[in-house]
Amino acid sequence: MSTITIQPTHPQQSPAIGRIPVLEVQPLVDLGRRPAKAVLGETFPVTATIFREGHGAVGANVVLRGPRGRRGRWTPMRELAPGTDRWGAEVTPDAEGRWTYTVETWSDPVADWLHTAEIKVPAGQDIELVLEEGALLLERAAGGVPRGAGRSALLGAARVLRDEKLPPAHRLAAAGEERIRQTLARHPLRELLTETGPFDLVVDRQRALFGSWYEFFPRSEGAVVDPDGNLPPV
Repeated sequence: MSTITIQPTHPQQSPAIGRIPVLEVQPLVDLGRRPAKAVLGETFPVTATIFREGHGAVGANVVLRGPRGRRGRWTPMRELAPGTDRWGAEVTPDAEGRWTYTVETWSDPVADWLHTAEIKVPAGQDIELVLEEGALLLERAAGGVPRGAGRSALLGAARVLRDEKLPPAHRLAAAGEERIRQTLARHPLRELLTETGPFDLVVDRQRALFGSWYEFFPRSEGAVVDPDGNLPPV
């Protein structure tokens, strides 16, 4: 699978746009030249404008990478309001230090197929061709699922899709079962994968969320009471 990597935008450069554009990423400070900030254990939103050409289904997630450079779990993003193309997810860093976050987007071929199949199969159009296409997609998706994490359910649904002894509606329903949807939500089949970032994130101790630091210059306080700049006795 080929991957497109897009670095943070520099003010003198035009932003790179992949097959699935990702724009207006937040939080982003000074076009990415300065890191965003959070404190240990703070949950904050990562948002972006995500869209693609045509009507194909899109998926997206946020990936945090910790101070040691270790890639963390990815957090699924969702469209915040239908039709706005604005996606978001909430993430929580669990250690102090310098982090990065990346937005990943991809085309979702299984969702595209299911949408088409739910139209064509009830209408009696290209039933065997459509169901075979779905079986092949579920088998591909199963290849990226760890054993015991729903792989057998995907393979079982693929076998049902190919079983011509069953009614077409029953075969199609097997691919839309809740267990199948949950497995694909955790382990989606991703095409045209595009990475945008990484963007810098500094995670401070929790005290930085409500504490303040001040510099005090005694000389500037002693112009009237003491010309020498000494503080008066308490």
